[in-house]
Amino acid sequence: MRTYEETVRYILEIPKFSAKNGAEHTRELLCRLGNPQEQFKIIHVAGSNGKGSVCAFVDSVLRAAGKRVGLFTSPHLVCIEERFAVQGKPCSRERFVLAAEEVRRVVESMVQQGMGHPSFFEYIFAVGMVIFAAEKMEYAVLETGLGGRLDATNIVEAPILTLITSVSLEHTEILGGTIAEIAAEKAGIIKPGVPVVYDASLPEASKVIEERAYRQMCPNYPVFPDKVKILLNTGKKIAFSYESGYDGTVTKFEIPFGAPYQAENAAIALQAIRCLAQGEGIPEEAVRLGFAQVSWKGRMQEVSPGVYFDGAHNPDGIGKFLESVRKIADGPGILLFSMVKEKDYVHAARQLLCRGDWEEIIVTSVPGDRGAGSSRLAEVFEHEAQGNGQAVKITEIEEIGEAYAYALAARKPGQALFGAGSLYLIGELERIAGGME
Repeated sequence: MRTYEETVRYILEIPKFSAKNGAEHTRELLCRLGNPQEQFKIIHVAGSNGKGSVCAFVDSVLRAAGKRVGLFTSPHLVCIEERFAVQGKPCSRERFVLAAEEVRRVVESMVQQGMGHPSFFEYIFAVGMVIFAAEKMEYAVLETGLGGRLDATNIVEAPILTLITSVSLEHTEILGGTIAEIAAEKAGIIKPGVPVVYDASLPEASKVIEERAYRQMCPNYPVFPDKVKILLNTGKKIAFSYESGYDGTVTKFEIPFGAPYQAENAAIALQAIRCLAQGEGIPEEAVRLGFAQVSWKGRMQEVSPGVYFDGAHNPDGIGKFLESVRKIADGPGILLFSMVKEKDYVHAARQLLCRGDWEEIIVTSVPGDRGAGSSRLAEVFEHEAQGNGQAVKITEIEEIGEAYAYALAARKPGQALFGAGSLYLIGELERIAGGME
């Protein structure tokens, strides 16, 4: 049996020798593993932004209600086991290796029979389902990887609930060039007769989701951001109210985040839990407790006083990130930023420099071939700053550890520091800095 290190190395190298497979390939893989995904109730979540946070809220509430819950998310920030949370914690290394070995044996048999090797995401999805079955989970909350319709997780045939978070332009070369096209890909997770809860902030996305739900005869529950009212925001905690619009009741909750967008994510999770409550035995007290104690790294996470990490990496995410910055920071702060080269970092720079939020921006490089490169990012940020007539200082430091140390030293007393951009950057920062729980 491979060691933990050997197992991780093998899985991370899968993209080098595998290709994208269709749903039938994933079904065959899971079938040969005994269909572990059929041994627990599944809540399936898609969306462009916020889906990880919504998953975390739902997971926390279910656990607060006394349920055994597995949480499958991506990407991981520090260690691969983060993708397979069991009862709120990454699964053990031992359980991960055992599950990966079980999948490997099946994969080797498939390859010997002339079938393609699973893609990276197919492989880890199968590992996650084996882990959750072995741990005897009652529920699994599944976050899609990319899109929804063609995602490996979409081989799940009978979830108890589907959720679609906010939709924005992302991966347009794969998912489509309009909001409606991307919404159609996300709505591909909707299954016949299964209730769907969705973010209703964009009419063009809502229309697509509603039409799909109608054709599939699914009860559908839109969540409108204007029904979410923030009552208090201390920068560390938000108290908010949400009026569902279905029975006119207004309820109040607290969440341990300072980012306003997390109240909207919590409202989606709340509506999801209300869809489940009667049949699944989830009391209101569990919702309050689950919301109050939820933890989700890398999403406007305060890792030390005045230092925040946020994986904002597309236009909608960066817009919400900036909204949060303006709530949290008392004045111009310091930004540590990087992005992968396939993302639109030129537009990101334009957004980040639109309103004088920064005294200094430090650009660094994400490790590996995918990083945009600190010199290119510095060039872009300097050009955009000049175009906006802003006197912000742009500093280039290629190595992330050095960049973070510089950023900490550059902070003035009381000044906020934000690390943002690629989740690969956030993972490296988490590894370097750790985080407050």
